Amino acid sequence: MKSILLVAAVVLVPVVAFAAGGGDHEGMGIKDWAWRILNFAILVVLLVKFVGKPLREYLASRKELIEKSIREAQEAKELAKKALAEVEERLKLKDKEIADILASAKSSGEAERDRLTAEGERMAVRIAEQAKTNIDFELKRAKEIIQEEAVQAALQLAEEKIRQQLTKDEQDKLLRESIKLIEGRN
Repeated sequence: MKSILLVAAVVLVPVVAFAAGGGDHEGMGIKDWAWRILNFAILVVLLVKFVGKPLREYLASRKELIEKSIREAQEAKELAKKALAEVEERLKLKDKEIADILASAKSSGEAERDRLTAEGERMAVRIAEQAKTNIDFELKRAKEIIQEEAVQAALQLAEEKIRQQLTKDEQDKLLRESIKLIEGRN
């Protein structure tokens, strides 16, 4: 702060001196120029002596600060590049991972479709075989029922005819022979 006041005083003193000077408008002589040059030289010397060191320190610290900021900015730029590269690499890996997941899902879906198709075909064959077996069984059963009914009808018809043709004596004789036959087996 003292340096600034001193510089201001040194700079303003010549101004006050010139303002207090006479109002003559004579041509400026060598003496006048010499004083001005001397004044300027004194000003430069005083500025160098009092302001030089703080100005050099300020400029040096400012230079260091700027260089430090540039280094930090370069380091931040390098870190940002590395981070960007890592993110891009992770995105590539994620893209590959997504592609792998989609491929896996597609292949498992196709495998499941094939399995279900094969299972459907096996079930269709099994159902057809079961239906054929059921049809064969029902056909056989129907034949047996029809045969049994036919046999029953034939027996009834034969029995009716025999009853109509047999006389009472023949029926009694037939009955006795049947009883003897049954007793002989026991």
